[in-house]
Amino acid sequence: MPRVLDDFRRTQLAIAALFCFLGFQYATWASRIPALKERLDLSAGEVGLLLVVTGAGAAASFPLITFLMQRLGARRVALLSGLSLVAILLVLSVAPNYPTALVILCVDGVAVGCLNVAMNAQGAALEAAHGRTAMTQLHATFSAGSFLAALLSSGMTALTSDIASHFVAASVILLVLLACARPRLLTDDAAASKPAAGQEEGKRRRGFTRPTQAVLWLGCAMVFAEVVEGSMNDWSALYLKDVAHASPQIAPLGIAVISIVMVVARLFGDGWRSRWGDARVVRVGSAVAGVGLALALLAGGVVPALIGFACVGLGVAAVAPCLYVAAAAEGPQALSVVAATGTTGLLVGPAVIGFVAEAADLTWGMAVVAASAVVVSLCTTRLRFVPPKAPSEVGTGTDMAEKGAM
Repeated sequence: MPRVLDDFRRTQLAIAALFCFLGFQYATWASRIPALKERLDLSAGEVGLLLVVTGAGAAASFPLITFLMQRLGARRVALLSGLSLVAILLVLSVAPNYPTALVILCVDGVAVGCLNVAMNAQGAALEAAHGRTAMTQLHATFSAGSFLAALLSSGMTALTSDIASHFVAASVILLVLLACARPRLLTDDAAASKPAAGQEEGKRRRGFTRPTQAVLWLGCAMVFAEVVEGSMNDWSALYLKDVAHASPQIAPLGIAVISIVMVVARLFGDGWRSRWGDARVVRVGSAVAGVGLALALLAGGVVPALIGFACVGLGVAAVAPCLYVAAAAEGPQALSVVAATGTTGLLVGPAVIGFVAEAADLTWGMAVVAASAVVVSLCTTRLRFVPPKAPSEVGTGTDMAEKGAM
């Protein structure tokens, strides 16, 4: 590693720490859903309701996010929401009953929504300030955080069944990530968190501006893309344990397989975008995820499941970064809307899988995940993406996707 990093790399690493933080925090409690289910004596439907209230918290946070971003800026919102997520994890570890867990995870959804928008706003501001692409690699660190959390979960499960001990260890790591991010986060992020002066005045008078057709399609695609990613994180461990009959030590590795494949794929994501274009990367990748998972469900067993999970990680790796870049091209409000909508899909989608599993079984629930990947491809046929530019050619990022729908 070079002794002295330029401003771009230093800031990129700081923002990457936030992405890693969110992936780590989310996968930490998601990987222990089987243990929480057993401790609180929950049915699959009750687990689904836990995830519903998490998504409800994210959805309800939309007005709060806008207010906080305008008043505090992305840097402060990111740090405050990060500290909140650490506290939430610790409280969840000692939740005495199901109603308390519902409240805790609802608050978690609000904090996740705030951090998701703030860190993506920081990423968009970084690209605009330096004229260099960064978003795909930033999203890679989210997957890296999930992977590390899965490994920690597997190791802690082997050592002890105590959830509190696991979550305390995870909280220490989360605080270290926040400490690493804090000094180099962007402070002058007005362009990423606020509209132009004239638009700001209009917003004060009229509230939110009406989303364009392109933003609506982007939001729809993002919802289903995050349904896929979130559902795999939340339900892969239970699928391996209850359906594929994996051991307690193997079950958390479903998240690890998905995460490590996504990390590797996202490290190469910018090259794929340059070679094939955002549209093909999103559409083909979504098809790989859907078909691969469907075949794994038909085959059954631990090994096919892990291969299918790897297909999902590979296929959806570059989808969300491409959609965030397109949303940033539509303006800062569009970025906030799409990011917050994606957070809702990330958190509500797994709950829907729980209800399907309760009504039928978890195999059918995972089939819904495969179908969601196909829906992403269908949504993006209504959007036009321009070919991504080389880093030296990138301007402010406003020309990364064409406005409007076909």
